Amino acid sequence: MTENKQLIERLFSAGAHFGFAKSRRHPTVVPYLFGTKQGTDIFDLEKTEELIAAAKQHVSEAAANGQTVLFVGTKDEVSVLVKDTATKLGMPYVTNRWIGGMLTNFTEIKKRITRLLDLTAQGESGELERKYTKKERVVIGREFEKLSFNFGGIKDMERPPSLMVVVDPRHDAIAVREACDLGIKVLGITSSDGDLANIDYPVLVNDALRGSVSLVLDELADAFEEGSAQQKPKEDATPEKK
Repeated sequence: MTENKQLIERLFSAGAHFGFAKSRRHPTVVPYLFGTKQGTDIFDLEKTEELIAAAKQHVSEAAANGQTVLFVGTKDEVSVLVKDTATKLGMPYVTNRWIGGMLTNFTEIKKRITRLLDLTAQGESGELERKYTKKERVVIGREFEKLSFNFGGIKDMERPPSLMVVVDPRHDAIAVREACDLGIKVLGITSSDGDLANIDYPVLVNDALRGSVSLVLDELADAFEEGSAQQKPKEDATPEKK
């Protein structure tokens, strides 16, 4: 059995071939459909396999070039999967809530991240205990929780990413729009209701089933790790003194 055949069978077992009702179909996904069964769109898994292969290639290249890949998925069904994948790869993620301007106004967002890092450092060093009263620490604690919720996944992101992987681009349309505005490539794991117009690398599967999304994310994670293994160490730009 070929590797492609194995992937197609795994996709089928995960229910990845089930789209949504035909009435929810976005016209841009038509080329990737096998047909419709009892009113539900069915994906052509051979084409999905080709899309996954292309997506993996781009993820691998990004990793090999040392580029940052931002993982986005704020929908309840997939947020944990997205966070776990990004954490495993040491990449930034947004899984709680997309704050408007996270990319397009990154300079301002960076100020909030700096505040989060500052509070984290003060807490770890015991400075908060020494500098503030109990009442003040309660207020600061609430601020810290809010900052962590909104920006914890991107606290180590120094600049906008080169590639965004987003699960259900329709749900996180603002994130996709900001990426497009900045020329950041978008890899979208989407179902039959997704608009592919702003997706550079689409992967058509059922984006509401955890098993389906998990399978694709695992494939992308493998590709990222393979690319990272090929990354060349950066040469010291400072010439050696003779």
